[in-house]
Amino acid sequence: MIKTADIVIRDPFVLNEGGKYYLYGTRSLTCWGEADGFDAYVSSDLENWEGPVEIFHKTEDFPYDKNYWAPEVHKYNGSFYMFATFNTVAKNKKGTMILKADNPLGPFKPHSEGKITPEEWNCLDGTFYLSPKGVPYMIFSHEWEDVFDGQICAVELAKDLTKPVGEPFTLFSASEAKTWVRSITHRRYPGKAIYVTDGPFAWRNEDGSLALMWSSFGDKGYVEAVAYSDNGDVTGNWTQREKPLYEENGGHGMLFRKNDGSLMLTLHYPNENYHEHPVFIPMPKSI
Repeated sequence: MIKTADIVIRDPFVLNEGGKYYLYGTRSLTCWGEADGFDAYVSSDLENWEGPVEIFHKTEDFPYDKNYWAPEVHKYNGSFYMFATFNTVAKNKKGTMILKADNPLGPFKPHSEGKITPEEWNCLDGTFYLSPKGVPYMIFSHEWEDVFDGQICAVELAKDLTKPVGEPFTLFSASEAKTWVRSITHRRYPGKAIYVTDGPFAWRNEDGSLALMWSSFGDKGYVEAVAYSDNGDVTGNWTQREKPLYEENGGHGMLFRKNDGSLMLTLHYPNENYHEHPVFIPMPKSI
C-alpha cells in the first residue's frame, strides 16, 4: 500500500467505478522529457492505494516518445477511453489522442486515428465531454507556445471516438479571466507576456448549468479556476468566475463523486517539479 502523499504525480484524475477509486496522472519524474507509460492506483478510501499498475507502455511502433501527460479515463458505451497528451523528441508538437481498454486498469491500446488535435498545433490536456443531446466532444488546451494567450478549445468527435468531426473552435482565452489571471515570462520569449491554459474539465451542476474547470497562474502561483457556459453546453458563451476554486499553487484538477454521493475535488499540489502529489478537497453540491 502507498499513501496519497507519497504518490508523486501531476494532473490527477479519479474514476469511481464499481465502488473503487482509480487514480491516474502524469509521472512527475518523466514529465518534461522522454517518457514511455502511464500508471494507475486503486483505493477504497482515497488514502491507501494499491499500485502503481502500469496501464499503458510504449510499444516499438508507437510514434510518441516525449511528454506523456494528463491521462484521463472516461467510461463511454461500456468501454474505457483514455484521453492523453503525447509528443515526440524529433517534431516537438504536443497533441491529445484517445486509447481504449475493456477495464479501468487496461492495458490501454491506441484507438483514435492518431492525434485528435491538429498536427500543426501544440495542444494538451484533452478531456471528454458529452452534450445533453449525446454528442461527444473533446475539450483541450491550445498552448501558449502557438498563441501566447493560451486558449481553451473544443472539437466534435465521431460517435466511436476515433477522429474529430469538423474544425476545432475556441471557447475562451486565458486573459479573459481578468480579475485573477497573471502573465508569466519564458526565457525563449524575453519581454513577452504569456498566459497559460491547462487542464480543462467539464462538470454538470445539479441545476443543469455547465461549468468548465481549468488552470493558469495567479498571484500565488498555479490556480484552479472555473468558467460557465450561458446555454448549458460547450457551444455557449463563457463567463469567468471572479475567484478561483483554489489559488495556493495547486491545480490541473477535476471533480468526482465519492461512494456516498458527496462531491470531491482533486488536484496536484504543490506545483513544484518532483514534489507534487494529489490532494482531495470536499466540495459543496455545485461549483
